[in-house]
Amino acid sequence: MAVSILSHEVSDLCLGKPALSSLSVSATVGEALSVLKRFGDLFLSVWSCDQHHRCNSPRSIKVDFAECKCIGKVCLADVICFLSKEENLKNPGKALQEPVSLLLNSKVSGLVRHLEPHASLLEAIDLILEGAQNLVIPLHSPFTRKKLISNSTANSTLHNNREYCWLTQEDIVRYLLNSIGLFSPTPNHTIESLNIIDTESFTVHYDDPAALPLISQSLVKQTSVAILDADGKLIGEISPFTLNFCDETLAAAIATLSAGELMAYIECGDPPEDLIMLVKERLEERNLGPALDLIEEESGILSSSSDSSYSSSSDEEFGMGRSGRVAGNSARAGRSTETIVCYPWSSLVAVMIQALSHRLSYTWVIEEDGTLVGVVNFAGMIKVLRERLRSMV
Repeated sequence: MAVSILSHEVSDLCLGKPALSSLSVSATVGEALSVLKRFGDLFLSVWSCDQHHRCNSPRSIKVDFAECKCIGKVCLADVICFLSKEENLKNPGKALQEPVSLLLNSKVSGLVRHLEPHASLLEAIDLILEGAQNLVIPLHSPFTRKKLISNSTANSTLHNNREYCWLTQEDIVRYLLNSIGLFSPTPNHTIESLNIIDTESFTVHYDDPAALPLISQSLVKQTSVAILDADGKLIGEISPFTLNFCDETLAAAIATLSAGELMAYIECGDPPEDLIMLVKERLEERNLGPALDLIEEESGILSSSSDSSYSSSSDEEFGMGRSGRVAGNSARAGRSTETIVCYPWSSLVAVMIQALSHRLSYTWVIEEDGTLVGVVNFAGMIKVLRERLRSMV
C-alpha cells in the first residue's frame, strides 16, 4: 500500500493547476504592491530573469535557460512588513522604489525549490522536510510556436518556453489525507504523543508593541504571532495570512500600535476613527510625518508604479492558507479573523482536517483553560507521516 502511494509522480498533483503568476527580480517593491492589489493574487513568484525580454523571446530561450529560475515568492504581508520599518516609514516613496529582491533577502534560502514533473512524491516530501514551502514544477503542456506568438508579454506565464505551477505543503497534506487509512494507526494518535507540538512559537502580550520582527519571522515559518493575556492564555493572533487581505496603510499601524490595538485595527476591517487618530498621533510623536501618506485615503503613492514585470494568472492558492477568506486586496474583503485552536489530546487526523478546512498551515494548541501550549504546522504533520511510510516499506 505504501508503494502505491509513492509510485505517484509530482505531476499527478499538478493536474488542473494554473500557471504561476510571476514577477521579475528587476521589479520594484512598488510594482509588486501594485500588481498584488490590482490582480488579487495572494503570492507572486519572483524569477531571476526578465521574463519579457529573455524567457519569452524565441531567440533567447536556449541561451538563457539556466538563468531563468524562480528564486522566491512575495505577498502583501512581505510589502507591509517592509514598509513598517522605521527607515522606510521616514520615506515611503523611496522605499517603494527599492528592488523587490530586498523582500527576499529577509527570508531564509530554500523556501522555493525546483523539481521535475517525473520526480517521486517521496522526493517532494523530503524537500519539504528540508525546509521548502513551495515546489516549482514544469507543466507538461507542450507549447507550439503559434501559442508562443499569441502570448503577449504583458500576460505571458512562460519561462524557458515552459509554464510552471507550484506545489505547496498544503497540497501534500491534502493528498496524504486522501489516503490516510493506509497510515493507520498513526493518524489516530494524539499530537502530543506524536511529539509534533512546537512549543517555541511566536508570542507577544496584549499590551506589548506589535513586534514587527516576530510578524516577519512567522511569515517565513508559515505560522502566526499569538497574543497572550497576563496569564498566558491565547486571546487572538496577528496572522500574516490576514495581512495578505489588508493594504499598505497597515504598515503605520504595525509600527505604532500595541499587539492588542493592532489586532482590533485588523479585525475591524475598516479601522475605527479613534485607532486611526492614535496611529497619526504616534507617527507625529516619532517624527514620522511622511508615513501619514500611508493612511490617507488617496495617497497616490503607487501612481508611478507599473505592472510591466508581471505575468498574470488565476491561481489563488499560492502556498499559504487563506482561512476560508475571500481573496482581495484589503481588509474589507470579508475575511475571517477567527483563531483556530486544538488540544494536546486532539488526534493527528482531526488536526489535519481542521487546518485544511480553514486553509491554514498551522493550528494553535491550547489547554482547556486557554493557556497556550504551542503550535502544530504542516511540516510536523508531514514528518510524522513520512516516518510512518519509512516503516512500511
